[in-house]
Amino acid sequence: MKASEIRELRAEELEDKLGDMQKQLFAIRSQAVTEKLENTNAVKNVKRDIARIKTIIRENEFKKGH
Repeated sequence: MKASEIRELRAEELEDKLGDMQKQLFAIRSQAVTEKLENTNAVKNVKRDIARIKTIIRENEFKKGH
């Protein structure tokens, strides 16, 4: 997911998306432990998406504060 796509989402949608991504990360890590994970880059990609979402949430909080 691109940062430009994330910036278009409202605050509630960002929080929902963050929760979904964290659940997805848990599922991917579970697959990695049981050796059923086909895409080895999936963990890295999901972690990056989570970081992007958190960064944009923080940017929005900062903009509202000032």
